[in-house]
Amino acid sequence: MKNPLIFLLFLLLTQSLLATSSPLNPIPINLSVADFGATGDGSCYDTAPIQSAINSCPEGGPCHVIFPAPGKYLTATVFLKSGVVLVVEPGATILGGARLEDYPEEFWRWYVVVAENATNVGIRGGGVVDGQAAKFVVREDPRKNVMVSWNQTGACLGDECRPRLIGFIGCNNVEVSNITLNHPAYWCLHLVRSNNISIKDIAINGDFNIPNNDGIDIEDSNNTVITRCHIDTGDDAICPKSSTGPVYNLTVTDCWIRSKSSAIKLGSASWFDFKHFVFDNITIVDSHRGIGFQIRDGGNASDIVFSNINISTRYYDPLWWGRAEPIYVTSCPRDSTSKEASISDVTFINITANSENGIFLSGSKRGLLRNLRFINMDITYRRFTNYSGGLLDYRPGCQELVEHRTAGIMMEYIEGLEVKNVEIRWSNNELEQWNNPLEFRPSTVNNISFLNFSSGLYTDSKINY
Repeated sequence: MKNPLIFLLFLLLTQSLLATSSPLNPIPINLSVADFGATGDGSCYDTAPIQSAINSCPEGGPCHVIFPAPGKYLTATVFLKSGVVLVVEPGATILGGARLEDYPEEFWRWYVVVAENATNVGIRGGGVVDGQAAKFVVREDPRKNVMVSWNQTGACLGDECRPRLIGFIGCNNVEVSNITLNHPAYWCLHLVRSNNISIKDIAINGDFNIPNNDGIDIEDSNNTVITRCHIDTGDDAICPKSSTGPVYNLTVTDCWIRSKSSAIKLGSASWFDFKHFVFDNITIVDSHRGIGFQIRDGGNASDIVFSNINISTRYYDPLWWGRAEPIYVTSCPRDSTSKEASISDVTFINITANSENGIFLSGSKRGLLRNLRFINMDITYRRFTNYSGGLLDYRPGCQELVEHRTAGIMMEYIEGLEVKNVEIRWSNNELEQWNNPLEFRPSTVNNISFLNFSSGLYTDSKINY
């Protein structure tokens, strides 16, 4: 191929797709939870019948455990085993319990549905899994709801002691498809130390005012493909994390995202490396941050491509991390004990954005941003909310929030930046006086090249609403 960028994109896509392919499975056994006594009335707990159906599947499967429609199946935590796929029919709903006693003693096992060290597992069928997040709200607050915390158990600390919705821990060959995941009380779909994962044709609908209700968290998991997903959630929508091991070969395509935090975020848990990622053909709508890197714990990020992405970002209350940046690439130590890390070889190509704030690129003294490329980008800056601007957001850790005037691209601690075919347009906003396309500290930014870069005021005819 003549174009090296197209070749790189093709190579990375092929790596992930091959990694997640699997041979055809034999015909599965079908077991209905109704045949094991599940009532599906939404008030009586169906935990025992559901778990009995799962346990009755032959070892290794394949086995489909079916939730027939209509029905609302209230349950405490249920545990999948190898070879089992839950099939929630259209019109059927799995309801997560809202009591502490509905969940295991160990905090890390607090899920409505969880698989541990299993192979060939998943959930699909066209129905719904609902975490009943409203039952975990202690006080509604227009800025950010106050949530229940089960930290009195000693199982966890702080205010994030709530159950997640679905988890796969130490699993291989995971498929989540054609399912709607509603109202998680905490993280929605959590992939932990798992391998060969396919997530496709799912919808995630979180409460937009509930904190920490992430969409998909890919933690220490590898060879993951996410495609044709609709994610609408208060906290980070797609969030790779590296806590105990690296994250590599992640492909995300053809998704629609809205988030009150970051639509796409690497970190902030970042003790190990992120490598070989592709994000392509994604629409990001009304989010507090579009594409974000929060590298804080010593793991490096490299070989990452963002292509064909349409971004719209806006300000929300500053209690939520984010300051309307369409692109946010930061690497700084979380605290005095944290290591500095680098972000390198990251390409942004064919990006369109409408934003209330500029692009923020910030490395650190021993954790530089290296070899970033912005190619074929069209960025429009305009104010349309009443929230105040003029802040750089380094959270978590680092310098936290810092007063700073708005610029088109704000840069520090960079070694290598290519800007090619990039147009920046500005609103004539008398309150903000936006007129600075680039701002950087000369002593910290080196090796920058510009080709066909332009900046100027927009006219109404050029605005892409």
